[in-house]
Amino acid sequence: MSRAAQNSGTIAVREAHRFSEAGLERWLEANVPGYAGPLEIEQFKGGQSNPTYKLTTPTRSYVLRRKPPGKLLPGAHAVDREYRVISALHRQGFPVAEPVGLCEDESVLGTPFYVMALVEGRIFWEAHLPEIAREERAAYFDAMNATIAALHGIDPDAAGLADYGKPGNYFERQIGRWSRQYLGDTEAGRVPAMDRLAEWLPANVPTDEPRARIIHGDYRCDNMIFQSSEPRVLAVLDWELSTLGHPLADFSYHLMMYRMPAGITAGLAGLDLPALNIPSEAEYVAAYCARTGRDGIPDLDFYIAFNMFRLCAILHGIKGRVARGTAASAHAEAAAAGLEVLAELAWSQAQRAGAR
Repeated sequence: MSRAAQNSGTIAVREAHRFSEAGLERWLEANVPGYAGPLEIEQFKGGQSNPTYKLTTPTRSYVLRRKPPGKLLPGAHAVDREYRVISALHRQGFPVAEPVGLCEDESVLGTPFYVMALVEGRIFWEAHLPEIAREERAAYFDAMNATIAALHGIDPDAAGLADYGKPGNYFERQIGRWSRQYLGDTEAGRVPAMDRLAEWLPANVPTDEPRARIIHGDYRCDNMIFQSSEPRVLAVLDWELSTLGHPLADFSYHLMMYRMPAGITAGLAGLDLPALNIPSEAEYVAAYCARTGRDGIPDLDFYIAFNMFRLCAILHGIKGRVARGTAASAHAEAAAAGLEVLAELAWSQAQRAGAR
């Protein structure tokens, strides 16, 4: 089954993710101006981490994201942080869904949640954009490139996010965080290539560290909504991993699509990019550098290795949630199945950066 078929659209709310519909209606009536039922609730198929629901009323539709029930890793599923960042970015004119309300009272639905406006448009689940005509694809890639460059151009202080992350030592802290999460999730087991990366990465961090910027943390084609008929990003979704940090870490995570096989996640490796009218990795890097005033990205292979390790840690966490029975997506087990292949690919990127 294709990723689009696995993740597109809605289904009836999964039994493990049910909550008090009456409780939600009472909260909406009290906290959302203009809300009027009746309310229809469905669950989006996608969403590996935080269960996400479509709320439909006769006059307006919304999206609800909540922490999943059950045992959670410390610091994970921070829906309050998601709500804070989209609220700040919405005020800056950056393309995000309009925030509607945050509820941290667990007595309402059992876990904290927030509500935002539903954005209608197109989501592309494969990086080569098979739904788009060849002559139009380059413009969609340019729109993605321009949007992440615009994000990294926002001043965190001006956006009210000066304290949204710790300043400095971004890679050291992130490598430490994901290593601890990986090592601490014993139910998901160990992966030899990840063990090697956890040792090599902290000893080889580049010394260059620009001023911290707002970073998305999971910027890829399937985490954005495009206008239905033109190459324009209407909303960037899924801000759970956002923080203040190194902008090149964020961009190189997005750039992983060029080195990622399609079988693991949305990847371009092995495809005929000129035939598809998709810019090369070098062209895509050059466009981002031109937009952000850089001459180039000298330590790109390290950044890619780091981001693949980080993605491995996320997949490892999904594998752990499958073992514990708290995975948000019905396809979580399939997503976690690519863990060892991706870990070996991550180690090969480290080798390109000098690892032995």
